[in-house]
Amino acid sequence: MAKGKIRVLIGKPGLDGHDRGAKIIARALRDAGMEVVYTGLHRSPEEIVETAVQEDVDAIGLSILSGAHMTLFPRIIQLLKDQNAEDILLFGGGIIPDEDREELLRKGVAEIFVPGGATQRTIEFLKTKFEDKVAKDKVGAN
Repeated sequence: MAKGKIRVLIGKPGLDGHDRGAKIIARALRDAGMEVVYTGLHRSPEEIVETAVQEDVDAIGLSILSGAHMTLFPRIIQLLKDQNAEDILLFGGGIIPDEDREELLRKGVAEIFVPGGATQRTIEFLKTKFEDKVAKDKVGAN
């Protein structure tokens, strides 16, 4: 893992046009010192993975409220494998039933956050997952 700040791509795949939550989490991550790439609305899984690889991100966060989570998350997992980019952590949020959440976690999604949850949970989750990068960033700041 490269030295520096945690780099996160926030994506809105599919036809879901509700991006308030994605923008809120993008801003919270940025305010917490992370570098954030926001893809905007209506992106295909292919566009999201291509951008993630090009931007050399550490993690992809998907915001899905459309009900297509059981199609979109596995598709992105497969595309990451196809690109030899399985080291990119995938997490998400949205309206996702508990039974689907459990299945997505088994398939390789690192975490699912629910709407209305504290953004601090997501920040702490990423900082924990990338502790070595956070420590290197602190050392570099001194």
